[in-house]
Amino acid sequence: MAFGINRKELIEWKTKAGNGEISFLTHYWLDDRFPDCNTVTKAACTDRKKLVQWGRSYGLRPEWIHDRDDLPHFDLLGEKQREILKKENKYYQLQKLEKRKKG
Repeated sequence: MAFGINRKELIEWKTKAGNGEISFLTHYWLDDRFPDCNTVTKAACTDRKKLVQWGRSYGLRPEWIHDRDDLPHFDLLGEKQREILKKENKYYQLQKLEKRKKG
C-alpha cells in the first residue's frame, strides 16, 4: 500500500521517466514482507537499457526490475535506498517523509 504522495508528484515522476530520464518517487509503503521498511523509492525509466546500466552502477540486477504499467522501475528499500538517494542528490525525498512523520 502506497501513500504520502500527491497526483502532481506521480505525474511528474511518470513524465520524466517517460522522457528517458532516471526518475525517482519516494513514498510511504507498508508490506508485511518488509516489516522494517516504511518507505520505498521507485527509480524508473522507460529506456530499459539505460535503467539496467544505471542499476548496475549501484549493484542492482536487471531481474529486479518491475515492468508494471509500461514503466520499468527498481524498488529501492532500506540502506540501499538511502545510499542511492544520497548519491543521486535526491535525499530530500526521504527527508520530506521523515519530517512529516515527526511533525
